[in-house]
Amino acid sequence: MLTQTDLRSRIAKAVSFLKSTREPHALLFMNLIYRRYGVKDFSEALARYDEVLTDHADAPKLRVLRRMADADNPLQPDDWDYVTFPKDRVLVAAMYCDRLELPDSYAEVLAIEAEAGGYALTHALLSYIFVQDNGCPLDLPEGFVEKMYADVAAIVADRPGTINDIKLEAAAFLCLARQSARVNLHFVRRVFEIQNKDGGWGKPDEGAGDPDGSSWHSTILALILLHHVEPASYTVS
Repeated sequence: MLTQTDLRSRIAKAVSFLKSTREPHALLFMNLIYRRYGVKDFSEALARYDEVLTDHADAPKLRVLRRMADADNPLQPDDWDYVTFPKDRVLVAAMYCDRLELPDSYAEVLAIEAEAGGYALTHALLSYIFVQDNGCPLDLPEGFVEKMYADVAAIVADRPGTINDIKLEAAAFLCLARQSARVNLHFVRRVFEIQNKDGGWGKPDEGAGDPDGSSWHSTILALILLHHVEPASYTVS
């Protein structure tokens, strides 16, 4: 049976793996983990993000995404022009919806992304989380949100003994959406079983890290999930 000590040990190993990273997207999620779960080792994540941002090739886009960590995030006039991918535009609109009204077509575009499945679906869920957290009005079709939750949960439940990045993302974002009860428990047990020796999960994309090490992205997602596990029963809260 998993104990509280076991859980703390797994979390500590994952934190140790991540805490020296300078990958900007990882640093944003590390700041989220610090603010939401009180992981003190990540308290400097935003300061490190700002250091990385100064000479990064994608600095304008990263300045826009910084809103994830700072409600008063400053922007330069042309920064928005660098947010070009559709799923990024959907996400960014949600991040700033309390400062800039959502486009009239937002609900329709969100539905298209959700119906596309895969990472488009999980990013649609994350966008909806930001809309909710920012308290922005959004008129969605009846049953849309429930279907989106169910579709994301289905990603996790499909062959739950198999763990990959998209499944970890689906599980983590359900937790962030306060829908952790939908996460398949066999999947959660399997996540514990396959933690890598370096403390992380998965493998990095080609050219995106140590080929013999773990993936920062998969590890961030697993770490969010771990913070919702009740060790005595393996339930997710």
